Amino acid sequence: MSAQPPKRVYAELPVWVVEDHNDVVPHIYRAIGSRHLPVENVKMVHLDSHPDLLISVNMPADTVFQKEDLFSELSIENWIMPMVYAGHISHVAWLHPYWAQQIREGEHSMMVGRDSSTTTIRVTSTDDYFLSDGLYVPQSQLENPKPLQLSVIQVDPVETLWKSHSETGKSSAKKSKIEHKELEGQSRQPTSSSPGTSAPQTPGGSIANAGTSECHCQAGDGSTDRVVRSLLAAIEPSETYILDIDLDFFSCKNPFKEMYTEEEYRILQELYSFKKPAGELNEDMLCDCVDRRTRQLEDLEAAFADLLEDDSQETVERWAEKPGMSSLIRLVSILKGKTESPDYEMVHQAGLTCDYAELPHHVSGEEEIQRLLLAVELILKALPKPTLVTVSRSSLDEYCPTEQVDHIQKSMLDILESLYGSLAIHKDYGSEAVEGSSSQTS
Repeated sequence: MSAQPPKRVYAELPVWVVEDHNDVVPHIYRAIGSRHLPVENVKMVHLDSHPDLLISVNMPADTVFQKEDLFSELSIENWIMPMVYAGHISHVAWLHPYWAQQIREGEHSMMVGRDSSTTTIRVTSTDDYFLSDGLYVPQSQLENPKPLQLSVIQVDPVETLWKSHSETGKSSAKKSKIEHKELEGQSRQPTSSSPGTSAPQTPGGSIANAGTSECHCQAGDGSTDRVVRSLLAAIEPSETYILDIDLDFFSCKNPFKEMYTEEEYRILQELYSFKKPAGELNEDMLCDCVDRRTRQLEDLEAAFADLLEDDSQETVERWAEKPGMSSLIRLVSILKGKTESPDYEMVHQAGLTCDYAELPHHVSGEEEIQRLLLAVELILKALPKPTLVTVSRSSLDEYCPTEQVDHIQKSMLDILESLYGSLAIHKDYGSEAVEGSSSQTS
């Protein structure tokens, strides 16, 4: 058996900043190809308001072995799992803010493989996140299965900001640094008795009074010391790993909330609703659940595709006769009252986001952003230095508010520089993508 080629080390820590999150994949593949990352069993620390662990429903699994074809198939919600099936990624630690609750907290072990019946990528996880997209299959049905360890870890804003003694005469990087005590016990979970620390939640985990400058942390321990303990249990001191940061981790919008009224959104929730059967489910029951869900989503996709061609009353009523689709009549009536030609494809995409849980929606105030930034700084300070950093702006689609993204990006880059020294920052977005060292950041 031939020895593995020696690992290469970057002279400066590379930080790739992209707009759409799936655009980090070519940079990860380049790091693998240059031997800075190993070919297999790479770990990723993934800070995001969204898990990004869905799978393109109809993409042939073998696409992952055709690099350029794969890149063209990826989108912002499904870019991680193909790398898992290819064997590159074996452990994802999803660090999420308290308002993002799409996957159950804790450790999840699953297999990711090629479905022998459809030749697509599927998983063995029975979490609602995967079931609601029809992605579950029993392990016996998987070919070339690869293990994935998923750690779902909540991160709360720190309770108090400790400002530096003096900010005059310091570099921009040092201005953003915040003095703090030792890590142990620094981020205590706010209690329900503390002013401004709790808020009613919808079943999807959205915060009712999002958008204020207050910190509304839900019950649970997302303190930095607990997060660090969880991560250090998985990442060895000398181990290579990817640090991946979506800037909507710090402030997040659900853009569909601004595109549709409350009534329209409520109807979409009715049409696309998913509820896992109660009680202990065996393999056959889970497969039946997935089959029903797949048929439901296929019907909805076909209905809205049909309406793009002909949204006459006759067509609408024909589709509304299908089980669970009667409210389609009311939805189309409202949409056509606003515009002569509704974008039914966009309506369908919006519906897909509000099945068992809504997309997270929480526009953070400046103080809460700073508290989250400090929490991330405390966590990263306790971890080994990453091999590669990828950053997604997510602003053109407005998941990260456009008026906040540049400030959050600069603050995050300043933190990375303060922790790791000189950086090789590559801005791979916009009409004039630039590459350079940290001295060129703005």
